[in-house]
Amino acid sequence: MDLLTIIGIIVALGAILGGQILEGGHIGSIMQLTAFIIVMGGTFGAVMVNYPMATFLKAITNTKMVFFNVHVDSKAMIALIVELATLSRKQGLLALEGKLKTMTDPFFKKGLQLVIDGTEAKMIREILEIEVEHYEEENSLSGKVYESLGGYAPTIGILGAVLGLIHVMENLADPSKLGSGIAVAFVATIYGVGAANLFFLPMGGKIKLKIKELVLARQLIIEGLVSLAQAENPKMIEEKLNGYLPESQQPKPK
Repeated sequence: MDLLTIIGIIVALGAILGGQILEGGHIGSIMQLTAFIIVMGGTFGAVMVNYPMATFLKAITNTKMVFFNVHVDSKAMIALIVELATLSRKQGLLALEGKLKTMTDPFFKKGLQLVIDGTEAKMIREILEIEVEHYEEENSLSGKVYESLGGYAPTIGILGAVLGLIHVMENLADPSKLGSGIAVAFVATIYGVGAANLFFLPMGGKIKLKIKELVLARQLIIEGLVSLAQAENPKMIEEKLNGYLPESQQPKPK
């Protein structure tokens, strides 16, 4: 669970709703089902027009990245690559075949199979980098989908407000309803601006950051497998791959 996401949502909503109460208002005044339907329906409908079905569905699937941390154990990956390099130097590349069965990461498994098959290091890098580029492009679009939601929502909110004002104008004969009618009309604007800036745009940003983290892990794997194919010294491979770790996790100089 990504606690910072949960805390952020609670803080944002708490501050806004708390401010509404402190100003003497009540939460019920901004709870309008019609405005919600107009803003959310209009926003998601516009995004559905903007993106292909596969991209939209991928974005919905990647929503879990906002609320759950991606599990990337870079230290364990480095240790495994160094172990494979040590085994390869002692017993040859064919000795690595036994390790394939224990691999759970399809990307790592594919790359290791290329190494075992004797594929040239340059070709291994090209094959795996193409896959990484495709992975990054496909998944980064999920962040762009949410950014598009954040872009459309405020405009749809204004549209909802205008529709509400039209309804108010149609009832000018009853002045007692004007104040409440105008207030209700502007709730759509609150929903549009609030949804964009409290949810959609931050969600898009977080998805992009986590995709970058996963891409960095794959780049580490590529560098390790290429070094393995070139039969580099395991100690030197470890030193090189440690550069992919955050500064706080890098080994301290002795």
